[in-house]
Amino acid sequence: MPILQTPLASLDLIRQPEQPNEPLQAFDAADEYLLTQLAEQHLPGETRVLVLNDAFGALACSLAGHAQVTSCGDSHLGWLALQKNLERNALATDAVRFVPASETPRGPFDRVLIRVPKTLALLEEQLIRLHGQLAPGAQVIAGAMIKHLPRAAGDLLERYIGPVQASLAVKKARLLSATPVDQPAPVSPYPTRYRLERPPIELSNQANLFCREGLDIGTRAFLPHLPRALGNLRVADLGCGNGVLGIVYALSNPQAELTLVDESYMAVQSARENWQAVHSERPADIRAGDGLAEQPAASLDLVLCNPPFHQQQVVGDFLAWRMFTQARAALAKGGELWIVGNRHLGYHHKLKRLFGKVEQVAATPKFVILRAIKG
Repeated sequence: MPILQTPLASLDLIRQPEQPNEPLQAFDAADEYLLTQLAEQHLPGETRVLVLNDAFGALACSLAGHAQVTSCGDSHLGWLALQKNLERNALATDAVRFVPASETPRGPFDRVLIRVPKTLALLEEQLIRLHGQLAPGAQVIAGAMIKHLPRAAGDLLERYIGPVQASLAVKKARLLSATPVDQPAPVSPYPTRYRLERPPIELSNQANLFCREGLDIGTRAFLPHLPRALGNLRVADLGCGNGVLGIVYALSNPQAELTLVDESYMAVQSARENWQAVHSERPADIRAGDGLAEQPAASLDLVLCNPPFHQQQVVGDFLAWRMFTQARAALAKGGELWIVGNRHLGYHHKLKRLFGKVEQVAATPKFVILRAIKG
């Protein structure tokens, strides 16, 4: 794998989840640009640096030992990558303080390095939370590959931080440097909320949730076909998002034991809030995790899943395939995986390779609902 070489460090970095013959590297030219920019400032070691959305720890690992580093992001896989990459490069695992994006990092910070996220609502919420957390003379620097840097990112920096200066492009990457100015505390528009008609429940959605303004069409197709009245089964909502599949399933299956898991901390926060609002004191295991990687083998009877088809900017079915594999390992014999997917993705054939027996429960012009049974 390529080595990240900057004036601050030379690092051997891996992505999460790991794949055999990984075709992608764990850093890009925007990481290099941000680190070179900071190195040129010759900051003292007590400089307090906040890193936001550091996908696999490239920024935080490079700064470890050079500054007091806090890293904040919404990916549990990103946190795993940070831990593994610190260890991989013989850096102290406590050299970086990690704060999940569901919480607000506490400053004051002298420098803030931001990788512009795919979801600009997440960037907006993060910038809002910086209010009152910046030291005098602080600087906020955002970086991205130009193809992933919308004009709206600069507009958000200008609105919530202050005047923005765009850098020249280097290796197809660009930086946006914002100088903080005093302004009134902003009011966050997040979480957003929407209501379902059937069942009549309201769902809360933190900033980084997929389809936070309304139910996504895949889940809408899935909900009417969720199994009912199956007794006290052990059920997981895998990649739960705001928890809607698990919450609605639990309404029709009052004896079921529910686990809701997602790799997004904001998704887990939303799922907890929504579960509490709908099911009050009913217990459930709602957690951030690497899918079902930590779930004991043969400990589930049913897994519900609306699998993702991308990781950040990278599109593909590798995450879905991994989730299917995890589900099979976690299911008891005779256990079932129910999924919804776009017709063109061919999940039926992939599931058949893993489970053997696969049935189509329902279909729309765009989606299929499939039931895979572990033999």
